[in-house]
Amino acid sequence: MTAPFDQQLAWYIAGPIMGLCVVACRALFNGRLGVTGGFSEVVGKLRRRNVRFDWRGWFLIGIAVSGTLFVLLAGDQSFSGYGWLTETFHGVGRIAIPFLLLGAGVLVGYGAKTAGGCTSGNGLTGTSLLSPASLVSTATFFATAIAVSFLIEAVI
Repeated sequence: MTAPFDQQLAWYIAGPIMGLCVVACRALFNGRLGVTGGFSEVVGKLRRRNVRFDWRGWFLIGIAVSGTLFVLLAGDQSFSGYGWLTETFHGVGRIAIPFLLLGAGVLVGYGAKTAGGCTSGNGLTGTSLLSPASLVSTATFFATAIAVSFLIEAVI
């Protein structure tokens, strides 16, 4: 018997919901849906010792809280590793995994700030607005992901 959280939401349900979220953010806040904006909002306010966030800060907090609630409600809190990283690095080599993940996170954050937003901000909102910068950024995200997946397949 499978738990109700074992299934991924079908694309034909998740896609329209994401599209409605993009439209709602534009209509309600005249803003772009994306995580980088929320992260920048929270970091900027906390640096000024201010906890009065706008919708972007609450969006980021909502992602963290809802993810935590999902894990708690799902009941299975076991962790089986980091996919191919766990399979590739054995014994002492596993010490490298947190550093690889930290490095990857720093590069993703740097790229998101450089591109003027994260994959969700550029890919969902920017492309729906036909922003040339977002179209180029999103094409770059996809091309890089494809190239890296081929590289990983070739190496492993």
